[in-house]
Amino acid sequence: MTERSEHAEESLTAAREARGLEALISRATRAGKGPAPVERWNPDFCGDLDMEIKADGTWFYLGTPIGRMPLVQLFSTVLRKDADGKTYLVTPAERVGIRVADAPFVAVEMDVSGAGDDQVITFRTNVGDVVEAGPGNPLRFVDEDATGGLKPYVLVRGRLEALVARPVMYELVEHGEEIGIGGRTMFAVRSKGEVYPIMPADKLKRLSV
Repeated sequence: MTERSEHAEESLTAAREARGLEALISRATRAGKGPAPVERWNPDFCGDLDMEIKADGTWFYLGTPIGRMPLVQLFSTVLRKDADGKTYLVTPAERVGIRVADAPFVAVEMDVSGAGDDQVITFRTNVGDVVEAGPGNPLRFVDEDATGGLKPYVLVRGRLEALVARPVMYELVEHGEEIGIGGRTMFAVRSKGEVYPIMPADKLKRLSV
């Protein structure tokens, strides 16, 4: 049996249990040692996998939550979101699609140091990534039309974002200030010299009445 055929038998698409998935992902370069260089890999697409990341950050496989955090963290190191808007698990040999309800990660904790232009906002995600908002890792704020609320996101790496959990969002806006941007006064936050507008200051005042 050739090495190629042996690999085909171990294909991710043929996996039927978490142990099989874990074995394949662990063969990826640097798996378990931080994010793998997935942006440099261009493997063939091998189909979609019955795996989903729910809006609260919980990972499901075959309709069942993956309860082992080390396994979830392992998978998270080989995630990639492509220009087609889809999210994949990627190894040097395979690329399989998974479903993501909102963002693949959730920012569950934050820390603020410094002040003014020297202020730095640091987030920790549910899978252990630590990200400083700023150049290369911007914040963005999206209006929730259905609820009238606000959803902040921070870019973690590549095209992968973390949704800022609601308790963390409340902490984040406490560090907001009114800043003139493009001739308009905006309620915004600063981090690493960048300014991230949250909403027009007059809108915030109306909502606060």
